[in-house]
Amino acid sequence: MEGDDVVMAAPESTEADLDDMKRRLKEMEDEAAALREMQAKVEKEMGSVQDPASAATSQANREEVDSRSIFVGNVDYSCTPEEVQQHFQSCGTVNRVTIRTDKYGQPKGYAYVEFLEAEAVQEALLLNESELHGRQLKVTAKRTNIPGMKQYRPRRSNPFMQPRDPFMAPYFFSPYGYGFSNLNEVKLYPLCVAGRFQG
Repeated sequence: MEGDDVVMAAPESTEADLDDMKRRLKEMEDEAAALREMQAKVEKEMGSVQDPASAATSQANREEVDSRSIFVGNVDYSCTPEEVQQHFQSCGTVNRVTIRTDKYGQPKGYAYVEFLEAEAVQEALLLNESELHGRQLKVTAKRTNIPGMKQYRPRRSNPFMQPRDPFMAPYFFSPYGYGFSNLNEVKLYPLCVAGRFQG
């Protein structure tokens, strides 16, 4: 038995099994190709595939749009974009009004107004501290966000939280035994107990 080689024969596949495997392989390849095509379409729509030239162009375009826009703070929560547009219509032609909202759709209390011409921004800045719906508006030029640059905000302390004490070491225990602080006292202790040392 030691010298005998065991030959295991693979089960013979029939012609139908081979055709079935080829058909399933073809289906999987078609599905993979369809997925690759859908992924490319989504990336193209989302703009995630950008070459550096188009990224620079989009940054320049964003800066140009921001140079024609203003930030309007302290906007009443019941204001509509049409009312904000009408308020700034005297400055120039308003291209777009954006009132920012939270995740529930409630206004955050500020808006952005984009004009067709950059000169309208200077006219709109004159409307700083003007009133709309009984609230005094804060009007400033819109700043351009630089990707990757985040302003540093120091961490605010919690007034309700107790300050933590620095690490306190446990009480010092003498390595020489109870009540002794140095080695000389340890050597003299037996003599003191015996009454031979008067010191």
